[in-house]
Amino acid sequence: MLKNLSLVIAERRATPSFDGTPIPDTDLKKILDAGLHAPSGYNMQPWRFIVVRTPEQKKRLRGASYNQAKVEEASVMIVACGDADGWRNGDLEEMLRLGRQGGMPEHYAEQAKNSIPNYLSNHPNMPMWLNRHVMIAFTHMMLMAETLGYDTAPMEGFEQEKVHEVLKLPLSYHVVALLGIGHLNGPDKFDGGRFSMARTVFDEEFGHPIKL
Repeated sequence: MLKNLSLVIAERRATPSFDGTPIPDTDLKKILDAGLHAPSGYNMQPWRFIVVRTPEQKKRLRGASYNQAKVEEASVMIVACGDADGWRNGDLEEMLRLGRQGGMPEHYAEQAKNSIPNYLSNHPNMPMWLNRHVMIAFTHMMLMAETLGYDTAPMEGFEQEKVHEVLKLPLSYHVVALLGIGHLNGPDKFDGGRFSMARTVFDEEFGHPIKL
């Protein structure tokens, strides 16, 4: 049964422990599809996702994630990466092909063929650019998993080089985050609360808290 998105956003917690119950492929596909439909700069979709489900590989990944037990306990671990060289290796051409299929004007396509390589080849902080876009897709997947009735744990505790070694990732891949998905085992995490709009949202300029 699908949960209401507003309820998911209000009640979601980072799951402290999973029970390991398998996730049907049909649900996993919905979760992954949600990520693949996320927006990205220039529609370049620089994300790459490694789905880890076997006990052996989860155990190896746990060793690259500061020995966190939930890596092994989760039904599925999704390792979210960004590919710094995807645009060089066919992504740009595929994006333009799909864009033209969807009505992209030819003058826009021709301009993009030059402007995108120029921008990305000279970007001063490619890991930051990858993080921005990969995390949008990551969040799409996390919320879809929750609407399908699963529990989730976004994780930033891992060692970049060790994850690369375990998953045999190309050098151009930058590991952004891990997403554990499954069903809660034991008590849920406490409600840590969230800062109010008065503290974090400003109206028109800094220093004027928004009033809604």
